[in-house]
Amino acid sequence: MTRNHPQPSRRAVLGGAAVAAFAMAAGAGAAQAATAAPAAAWPAEFPLPDGFMPEGITISRRPYAYMGSRANGAVYRTDLRTGEGRVIHEGATGTAAVGLKLDEDGLLYVSGGGGGTARVVDSHTGRLVTTYQLTDTTGHFINDVILLGDRAWFTDSRDAVLYGVPRGRKGAVRRLPLVGDWVQTPNVNNANGVVGTPDAHGLIVVSSSPGRLYHVDLADGHATEIALVGAADVANGDGLLRIGRSLYVVQNRLNLISVFDLDLRARTATLRRTVTDPRFDVPTTVARWGDRLYLVNARFTSPQTPETTFNGVAVSIG
Repeated sequence: MTRNHPQPSRRAVLGGAAVAAFAMAAGAGAAQAATAAPAAAWPAEFPLPDGFMPEGITISRRPYAYMGSRANGAVYRTDLRTGEGRVIHEGATGTAAVGLKLDEDGLLYVSGGGGGTARVVDSHTGRLVTTYQLTDTTGHFINDVILLGDRAWFTDSRDAVLYGVPRGRKGAVRRLPLVGDWVQTPNVNNANGVVGTPDAHGLIVVSSSPGRLYHVDLADGHATEIALVGAADVANGDGLLRIGRSLYVVQNRLNLISVFDLDLRARTATLRRTVTDPRFDVPTTVARWGDRLYLVNARFTSPQTPETTFNGVAVSIG
């Protein structure tokens, strides 16, 4: 694991107890703390550039959504009030922006997919602040990220390891092997979406194949399979969102969001309802603003060309 750029110098990232307090207050961790409900006139669908190939979405404390490109690592920002947007970070050939999360200091933590990287981008200027080389560029896929305490935790869909990147000017990347109940299936996507537990002391990770949820202890990486009630699995599980003890699981190729109620210890998840919409076209990740859920359509079953159209959609949180 190497660091290719200096750590943030213009402003330090929140650290220690202050960040932990923010994580618990925010519930879902990212800047999902927005409470103002969207006006009825706000668009429920917005375009992305042709060929953008989106996968991740995160929303700031203001009504702006940030989405990453699998095509070239670019980041696009949309004003949710108008549906208008622009590229704020150009990316580069050979890079990808998969999962991403925004902290309250305006820093975007970006999963680098097959490049094995974690990047930090200044959302105000679009400047690349830091790149961490977490893994080799073969046999790995850095997929999603959540902010918890003084670290950003990244999943690797092709290896039973989580990576904790420090959210500040000091500290080393922490490599956390997954043990316990964790089952690593070869040649498919395993660890994918990730959120913090309700007590902010652990992580919930979805394994896309065969579709399981795990509670991960950050002290030792021990993964305990979460018992599902009312659902056999969460096959094709992708992005996760937690609001209090409600867990939203995006099941991409099923064009579905499954909503579970977690018990106090996040060891059991009971299916409460499912959400679908005719506008879903393989949605991958989800973020919240007010009484809406916003998703990007990755369109994995459609041609992935420079001419392919992509968009984001909003549904009621229900």
